[in-house]
Amino acid sequence: MRKSEIDRKTAETDIKLSLCLDGSGKADIDTGCGFLDHMLTLFAAHGRFDLEVKCVGDVKVDYHHSVEDIGICLGDAFKEAVGDCKGIKRYGNMLLPMDEALILCALDVSGRAYLAYGLDIPNEKIGDFDSELVEEFFLGFTRHAGVTLHLKQLDGRNSHHIAEGAFKAFARALSAAVEIDGRCADSVPSTKGVL
Repeated sequence: MRKSEIDRKTAETDIKLSLCLDGSGKADIDTGCGFLDHMLTLFAAHGRFDLEVKCVGDVKVDYHHSVEDIGICLGDAFKEAVGDCKGIKRYGNMLLPMDEALILCALDVSGRAYLAYGLDIPNEKIGDFDSELVEEFFLGFTRHAGVTLHLKQLDGRNSHHIAEGAFKAFARALSAAVEIDGRCADSVPSTKGVL
């Protein structure tokens, strides 16, 4: 089982996160932010990852620190769980419709952190959640996971649908990328021999 547990405590957040890449989609999420709880729950379900997150953050300020730091912890957990990347397919992509929204996600578990963020979320808020925090979450993840991630919005008008489509597409693409390729289970998917 490829899994990891991360504890991260700062002056702004106290986070305990566990991730199993070879799970069944079980989620136990309590971030202090209802919208983020919803996004991480569907991330676990659609990626078939087991994910537990408990965050106590300075939400009296806003959700920024919690969202960014959870992205960081998820990236750290992913990097640890995937290990030396032996046998993984490495690349994953998903073209995901969410009602009127259409989201493209393509990623490479390359060891190189890069985010090409192409979502245009029309409303500044989704409930009490600042829409700009979607990008902060993915920045935190990519920087710490060492993943190249492209997220593109091809269509969409509803802010909730756009964000939800992005998290679902991300989950599906990431799941495909870490799937074990039986043809090369003992090798790293790179001509360099290392990722």
